[in-house]
Amino acid sequence: MVKIIGTYEGELHCTAYHEPSGNTLVTDAPRDNQGRGAAFSPTDLVATAFATCVATTMALMARKHGHELGPLRYEVTKHMSPTPPRVISRLVLKVWLPPSARAVPEGELEYAARGCPVHRSLAPAVAKDIEFIWES
Repeated sequence: MVKIIGTYEGELHCTAYHEPSGNTLVTDAPRDNQGRGAAFSPTDLVATAFATCVATTMALMARKHGHELGPLRYEVTKHMSPTPPRVISRLVLKVWLPPSARAVPEGELEYAARGCPVHRSLAPAVAKDIEFIWES
C-alpha cells in the first residue's frame, strides 16, 4: 500500500506528496483545457507512468535473465480524444534499446513491455502503441 497526500491549490494547480519517499510533484491543467501548462497535467502523468512502467518492467525482465539493461531512452506521445468527453485516446511509445539489451532472449523484453502493470491497467479503449528501436 502506498499513500499519496495532495492538495488542490486553486487556479487548476495541485500538489501531491508521496509518503514513502517524501517527494512531491505538482500538476497544472494544460493550456488547451483552461490551464497554464506550468507543469505536468494529470493525463501527462498517465503517459509518463506508461513509459516509465514499460522501461522498468523491461529492466526487471533483463535482471530475471541475469543482465542489466543499461541506459535506454523513451519518448511517449499522448493523444487526447478530439471530441467530448475528454479522455486519453492513444499513447505512442518509442523505446530505444541499448546494445546490451541483445543479451536478453529474443522477445522477452517486448513481452515484458506489453505486460507492465500500467499497460494492463489502462482501459482497452486507450490505444497503446509501442515501437522498439534496437541500437547497434
